[in-house]
Amino acid sequence: MSQVERMPKSETTVMVITVAVVVATHNLAFGVIVGVFVAAIMFVRRVAHLVNVDREVTEQFYVQTAHYTVEGQLLFASSNDLTTLFEYTDDPERVVIDLSKSHIWDASTVAALDAIVTKYEKHGKSVEIIGMNKATTEFHSRLSGGLGAGH
Repeated sequence: MSQVERMPKSETTVMVITVAVVVATHNLAFGVIVGVFVAAIMFVRRVAHLVNVDREVTEQFYVQTAHYTVEGQLLFASSNDLTTLFEYTDDPERVVIDLSKSHIWDASTVAALDAIVTKYEKHGKSVEIIGMNKATTEFHSRLSGGLGAGH
């Protein structure tokens, strides 16, 4: 088995595209720029699918609560999927979303969280978002509510 066959397909793809661009344009700098761009796209695609949401329904003091733990890097590529991972109609009236195992990287994720909260509120349920790290809290506070929530 050759070295190329053992390499991940994404790395082989980046290498082949970079070489093809260099050969086609006779410009190493242009080939490297295209290669970096392709590698970035592949990285984002890979990271976007590493988001996991776990749901647990508990009862404390006769109040049922749906507790969601979100794990992974939250960015534009994963934010659309995020809104589909909640059980809006089946959840009890209190919902807690724990982001202590995740990080918000962009405005589209803030908009997705706003949409999740709005959808729960339309079902008459209260939502509490907990566990955000300092950077995520500042970013979320600055943008939340101003990005077209409820779409």
